[in-house]
Amino acid sequence: MRFFVHATAIVLAITATASAVAATPRDTLIRAAFLTHDKAQALTLVNQAYAETKATLAQSPGDGEAKLQQALAIGYRGQLSRSLGDAKAAHAALTALADANPRDPEAQIAIAGWHLTAVGDLGNFLARSVLGASRSAGLASLDQAVALGGNHAFFPGYAALIRIKLNSSDVAGALKLAQRSAAGQATTPIDRILQRAAVRLIPLLQAGNGAGASKLAAQLLPFGSLS
Repeated sequence: MRFFVHATAIVLAITATASAVAATPRDTLIRAAFLTHDKAQALTLVNQAYAETKATLAQSPGDGEAKLQQALAIGYRGQLSRSLGDAKAAHAALTALADANPRDPEAQIAIAGWHLTAVGDLGNFLARSVLGASRSAGLASLDQAVALGGNHAFFPGYAALIRIKLNSSDVAGALKLAQRSAAGQATTPIDRILQRAAVRLIPLLQAGNGAGASKLAAQLLPFGSLS
């Protein structure tokens, strides 16, 4: 049973460019979430990213990027190790970031991912009673992230995946979001990853195959390809 994931949440990037460029915690987390198929390896990468953000924050306590990536790393660690403590700590950290800057789409999609993945993994009742997660709160943050995210492909792409995963009947809504992602700007690695995922989803949605799209979305979301 998985307790937490963010995606967005949610809010990652990977560089597959020159090896001389050191990977950032953001790079490391997207590698763990989207490009790793072994759970132990994914957890090693998550712990590496966490250690790097901890070191950064020791030197620069106000570093917003390090705070965000650390919160995501804690959440991913909670998912992979099934730790309720990590899941709750991640939620507290992400909520603080979103409260500090409510118009930051990355913070909003991270909050959305926390709520909606918990609901997807545990069901509405357990997610609410064990973690305080809420489908309605997650969807509200998801819509806000899409609205604030401009033309970036990442935000509607992630929204399409998580919505159809949670509700295989939401074909029309997911299709609209997937098409928006496919037509959006892919200026960052995470934009490109989610744009490719949206493009893969579109034919199933156009065919009205919500069940098939839901199954594919689960595989394309963070850690969906773990063996």
